[in-house]
Amino acid sequence: AIKVTAEYFPKKDRAFATSIFNAGASVGALAAPATIPLLAQYFKDAGIGGGWEMAFVIIGGLGFIWMGFWVFLYDRPEKSKHVNSAELTYIHQDDEEPATDAKEEKQEAQIPFWSCFKYRQTWSFITGKFFTDGVWWFYLFWAPAYFSDQYGYKSSSSEAIMLIFTLYAIVTVLSIYGGYLPKLFVEKKGMNPYGGRMLSMLIFAFFPLLALFAQPLGAMSAWWPAIIIGLAGAGHQAWSANLFSTIGDMFPKSTIATITGIGGMAGGVGSFLINKGAGALFTFSEAQGSAFSFLGFDGKEAGYMIIFCICAVAYLLAWFIMKALVPKYRPINL
Repeated sequence: AIKVTAEYFPKKDRAFATSIFNAGASVGALAAPATIPLLAQYFKDAGIGGGWEMAFVIIGGLGFIWMGFWVFLYDRPEKSKHVNSAELTYIHQDDEEPATDAKEEKQEAQIPFWSCFKYRQTWSFITGKFFTDGVWWFYLFWAPAYFSDQYGYKSSSSEAIMLIFTLYAIVTVLSIYGGYLPKLFVEKKGMNPYGGRMLSMLIFAFFPLLALFAQPLGAMSAWWPAIIIGLAGAGHQAWSANLFSTIGDMFPKSTIATITGIGGMAGGVGSFLINKGAGALFTFSEAQGSAFSFLGFDGKEAGYMIIFCICAVAYLLAWFIMKALVPKYRPINL
């Protein structure tokens, strides 16, 4: 999807386009708690296994429908019958040469896989994904358990479903606008796309700091953590849309999918570490009880507070490392 965005949009529009399709993750998270438990319960009542098996089969099968649309409808803009010459000119506005012969498919030089790691731009993207993907997956994976542990709301309860739905509704609506901010910086401030993107990412890096207040305000109501995590999650998705777009700023289109995959691996490692570490911390802190304390919280509540603190500062840390690696716009020319 990131490569397609680079193929169909000029650099100034890519973060906005990415934020739109990236909102699909949030839409799925909105639909999941409202449908999958009910689906599983239906098949369980019907005596078909434990119910959850068919829920997996049906949800997984939907991917093949999506794949069908992708296989039969998608083509590169130079070859697509749905793209006219004016649109091609707009798409190729960043090219050094005008796209007068845009209908001719150009063969770009490719960077060998292991050679990708020679570039600071690759390590910048790896850094952004490693430090921040785990935050998103922590919220996605642990939010139901958090509301169950702290407030006694089981995942199948109407209260838990409404809390999770509200959380991801905030993420879905607000994150889309995150990709529009660099477009404003480019068009209104005259910044280059990478500079506008990095400034936008710095702004969004402050949103997760709200997570510091999730646990303290949670003593008043479960709705406070739901809203705060929703805002922090919206900041993540806006950050992510711009982070993905930095690949198109720096690398040739032929290498975008490769760099995206490398960064995705780094994000997966970061996600594994924070989720595995969080689970171990919660088990340990719960067993220690009042003997384990942090910032005025004891036991498992202290464990959650520690993880919220890590999630809060991860983005600013990642941004400063990325800025140190690639301080200004430096595209890779082969």
